[in-house]
Amino acid sequence: MAERAAGARLRIREIRTADDPAFRRAYRLLHRVFPRAELMPLSAWMHVMDERNAGVWTDLNWHLFVAEYGGATVGAATGAYLGNVNVGLIGYVAVTAAARSHGIGPRVRWALRLAFQRDARRLVGRPLEAIMGEVRPDNPWLRRLVRAGAIALDLSYYQPSLRRRGKDVSLVLYYQPLRGPQGSIAAATVRRLLYTIWRRAYRVPTPLSRPAFRRMLRALEGRERIGRRPLDPHPGASAGEKEDR
Repeated sequence: MAERAAGARLRIREIRTADDPAFRRAYRLLHRVFPRAELMPLSAWMHVMDERNAGVWTDLNWHLFVAEYGGATVGAATGAYLGNVNVGLIGYVAVTAAARSHGIGPRVRWALRLAFQRDARRLVGRPLEAIMGEVRPDNPWLRRLVRAGAIALDLSYYQPSLRRRGKDVSLVLYYQPLRGPQGSIAAATVRRLLYTIWRRAYRVPTPLSRPAFRRMLRALEGRERIGRRPLDPHPGASAGEKEDR
C-alpha cells in the first residue's frame, strides 16, 4: 500500500451492527466505486442489518466484511446466503485505489465464502452448492473466476435497478460450483436462481411485473441447459465485483 502505518497489520472482520463506524465507511467506499443504479441505498443496508440482528430470518443471511489497515477501511465485501437454492450471492467487493494489487479483494471475498459455508451447514444442513455473482462484461476478474471453474452464463442478465425510475443494469451472471466441475446448468435451475436473486436478495416485490425479468425468462424458453458465454476479448480495468480487485 502507498502508505504503511508503523507496525500495522491488515485485519478482516465482519460488521455486525449499523452502529459500527466501519459500517458507513464501507458504504462510502462502495459508493465511490459503483454507479448509483447498481448500489443499494444505505437505508436498505440498515434495514437488512436490523432484520438479521432481530433473528427473524429463516434460510437467509446477509454479511458485510471489511478490511482495515492502520485504522482505515481499505476494502469491503457484502453478500447474501440464499438457503432455498443453497448458494452464496456476492453483492459487492471493493478496495480503495491505494490498496489495490495487494490481494485484499480476494481475501475479503474468501471471508464471505467461509461465511456462506457456515450458513449452509447451519441453516440447511449440507455443504454450500455454489457461489454466484454479477460482473461487468469487460471485468478482468471474470477470467480468473472462469479459470477457477465458474460458468459465465450464456444469458442476457439484468440486475434490477435499485433506484426509483432507474434502468435495470446489464451484467454477466456467473455460477461457481463448489462440488465438482460443471459445464452447464439446467435451465429450470437458472429460472429459480433468477427469481431468488431478484425476489430475495434485491427484494423486488413482484419480479414478473418487471420487463427485464420477463426478458430473462423468455431467453430461457426452449433451452434445457445454460452453458458458458464467450468472454470479452478486451477486458478493461474494472473498478468493482460487481467485483473490484
